[in-house]
Amino acid sequence: MTTNLSHLLVLGGTGKTGRRVAAALRHRGLEPAVASRRGPVRFDWADRATWQPALTGIDAVYVVDSQTPGAPAKVRDFTAVAARAGVRRLVLLSARPWGEMGGDHLATEEAVRASGLRWTILRPTWFAQNFTELDFFASLLGQQGELRLPTGDGREPFVDLDDLADVAAEALTDDRHSGQTYVLSGPRSLSFAEAVGEIARATGRPLRFVPVTEEAYRADLVAAGYEDSVIDEVITVLRHIREERGATVTDGVYQALGRSPRDFSAYVTRTDFDVA
Repeated sequence: MTTNLSHLLVLGGTGKTGRRVAAALRHRGLEPAVASRRGPVRFDWADRATWQPALTGIDAVYVVDSQTPGAPAKVRDFTAVAARAGVRRLVLLSARPWGEMGGDHLATEEAVRASGLRWTILRPTWFAQNFTELDFFASLLGQQGELRLPTGDGREPFVDLDDLADVAAEALTDDRHSGQTYVLSGPRSLSFAEAVGEIARATGRPLRFVPVTEEAYRADLVAAGYEDSVIDEVITVLRHIREERGATVTDGVYQALGRSPRDFSAYVTRTDFDVA
């Protein structure tokens, strides 16, 4: 049953997922409030004074947490503010590896489930768009034309962010998704070497994947100036891929939307790779 939740807030509204969720909602004829640290609707996880104003008059919220060690506590406090503001529904961006690793990685999900509000959890696999929109991958389309990662031959069913956005838009506006946890993947698993190969064929460039050790990759990230906490988190996720702990294709997109997920090749075909 679809309910008239027309007052929607998208956190991280200018980020990789948020801007696509906002676009998917606009495609449905809705006008979500797009929150960011410096936009017209100000929201900053580090500034609690921005929370209440952003939530005033809102029915449902797409939640992207702060991605810091204190994220679960902040989300727990945020849900209390949201409940007092009259918010009825939360849709949380989580990640498939967190569900498979368990433990502390699920604390943010647990905070949303304990909120007393209607909730939906999205657990996507690695994003296809990470090949063009993630800083760690910048070298792929740079002058060296290579992607160095400690993933070995591990496979991942890369999910298209447009699919994630469509699922989020559904979950924000339809009661039938309340209480659901959707594990979202693409329709096939590829190794990073295979994925880079598809991009190379599409661009006509001799791009290549270079497997490296975790120690070598850590040194790359240290040299690039990333903090230890960020490096540890990235290496944990990449180890998860190397061990093929998330290589299985899931039916989360079909469960939520009644259609098959987009293939990685569709992302490659429609993406304007900057190869200059």
